[in-house]
Amino acid sequence: MAVHHDHGHTPAAWTGSIIAFVGFCAGAVFMVAAQPVPFWVSMGVILLGPLVGGVMKLMGLGTKEQPAAHNARQHAAAQQTSGGQESQEEAHAAAGA
Repeated sequence: MAVHHDHGHTPAAWTGSIIAFVGFCAGAVFMVAAQPVPFWVSMGVILLGPLVGGVMKLMGLGTKEQPAAHNARQHAAAQQTSGGQESQEEAHAAAGA
């Protein structure tokens, strides 16, 4: 079965990207116009984009984690906390010793 990749096409991703894009465009205009204060405000708007996108994702408007990815992440965390002993034991058993 093919894995579905949505590439972040969610309301959270679009909103964060649009906010950052508007800030970038405004910053470019204010840089050319030699207006330092509005330029730095625009830089703040750029930083606001990922923040808003992250909050929206926490509200449930971002991508949902696939069960397979969640299980793989838990397995990797368990291996990391055990120092990889499970994989060493499996390799030792597979070698037939």
